[in-house]
Amino acid sequence: MQVLVVEDDDALRGAVARALREQDLVVTTAADGSGALAAVGPGPGTSFGAVVLDIGLPDSDGRDVCQAMRARGITVPVLFLTARDQLHDLLSGYAAGGDEYLTKPFHVRELVVRLQALLRRGIPRTAVPAATDLQLDPAAHALDGPDGRQPLTPTEFRLLAALMAAPDDVVRRRDLIRAGWPDGARVADNTLDQYLARLRRKLAAAGGGGHTIGTVVGVGYRFR
Repeated sequence: MQVLVVEDDDALRGAVARALREQDLVVTTAADGSGALAAVGPGPGTSFGAVVLDIGLPDSDGRDVCQAMRARGITVPVLFLTARDQLHDLLSGYAAGGDEYLTKPFHVRELVVRLQALLRRGIPRTAVPAATDLQLDPAAHALDGPDGRQPLTPTEFRLLAALMAAPDDVVRRRDLIRAGWPDGARVADNTLDQYLARLRRKLAAAGGGGHTIGTVVGVGYRFR
């Protein structure tokens, strides 16, 4: 089984990698979000069975990296590492597509046990058909398409990632709000609508005209 470990602290990354290799796991490491996305590939499949992902990366928020993976159709379990221990931090990690959450400082043996439990459970998910002509860059907060790059705000990035991670499915308004505002802000309905209107324009400008963000009145939005 292959595992990807994404952590910017050299000593911690090395300690985690050694502990996992002692369990006969094949470990690949990355020090930032760009390296993580390069390792997993464009999707929708990946050779990794799980990802250990630090939230506080030097080039991006690990939650955004996870959302970018999900938008590529990569559904493997993700175990977040973070120094943040507030409830809203934990909830935002799950909203971003994470499966487990470990707060620093931690004992490496605990990480090994939690990861092994994730691998045993397998976290079965239906394969997601990815929009292979579109890529989200969590470091730059940008959308790359056939006609070039469109800059996104952090909130636009998270909203689009949540929609792209569930193509053809209706994503409820409350779930989009949790994804777009992970710190638990109060968001008016018309605010969400305005963000989605801007995303439609940016999607078209990037050359994603074959894709649409449709409104399901009273329920949410659907990416196709």
